[in-house]
Amino acid sequence: MTRVVVVGATGNVGTAVLRRLSAESDVQVVGVARRLPDLHTAPYGDAVWHAVDVGAPDAVDQLVAVFRGADAVVNLAWALQPTHDIPTQYRTNVVGTANVLEAVARAEVPQVVVASSVGAYRGVDVEGKRHRVDESFPTDGIPTATYAIHKAENERAMDAFAAAHPEVVLTRLRPGLIFQRAAAAEIRGLFLGHLVPMRAVRWIQWAVLPLPYPFVFQAVHADDVADAYWRTIDRRAGGAFNIAAEPVLTPPRIARVLRMRGAVRIPLGLLRGIVTLTWRLRLQPTDAGWIDIAASVPVMSTERARTELGWEARHTATDALRDLVAGFATETNVPGSGPLSG
Repeated sequence: MTRVVVVGATGNVGTAVLRRLSAESDVQVVGVARRLPDLHTAPYGDAVWHAVDVGAPDAVDQLVAVFRGADAVVNLAWALQPTHDIPTQYRTNVVGTANVLEAVARAEVPQVVVASSVGAYRGVDVEGKRHRVDESFPTDGIPTATYAIHKAENERAMDAFAAAHPEVVLTRLRPGLIFQRAAAAEIRGLFLGHLVPMRAVRWIQWAVLPLPYPFVFQAVHADDVADAYWRTIDRRAGGAFNIAAEPVLTPPRIARVLRMRGAVRIPLGLLRGIVTLTWRLRLQPTDAGWIDIAASVPVMSTERARTELGWEARHTATDALRDLVAGFATETNVPGSGPLSG
């Protein structure tokens, strides 16, 4: 029996990982979350649960007790909000990751799989997006985006951990944007706020989508990301893996998924200014760093995941986005999902 501990198991990615692991008859799943979910609701009921705040001063001791005897630990704990309180995000994202890594070493867990991101990569310009990058591309992040800064800092922490603990298989997954229907309400709350009704997606089919030309990025369905996590554990595969589906998302493709009349280019600076103003007025929760991520992340090659993990996305990137949009229209949410997502 393989015992897998999933930290941050109630968010967008965590729920998909639970579903994937529960499909394996010889896997025992242990879920860790800051707040315990409703254990009567799938997929939560199949796991053994522990409530741990990974950023707390005593988190390492608590995690060591949970991790002992585990064959692998998957760390998905992440706070995307509140964007107005960066120290609170840092506590979960950076301190929390460091605590998980220390607990893995102390509990002598043979493998740890950590959620990194395309956002950890160095930003590129429009011309740079024409060339796909592999896992050796620099991971110093995008300096104007808190999310990217934290992911890059964790990459350095993982470098140090790998050097200090060669006996532990350290795996890093770097996915593109992760979508699924069940997380629609969570994603809406994190990025749009509650002033924007989820059913607004039904009202925009006659509009055009105003986006800057550099908005070219990759996406993947949460179930496909979850399958990649399982494959790294099943194969005890270490190192970094880019995870993304085809095709690359562009403003015209996004507009077609939204059933809008088309896309129109607007200056990147104009969009940043609008987002910054509304964020400072607390009209919506997304700061301009996310605009910079969408405009600057490179396009990844997933050749290593295909070759070494035998991984292929079963959903296209447009299907993943379409699934999320359908969740907006029906106001779908993961029951009991929390604010931590990988």
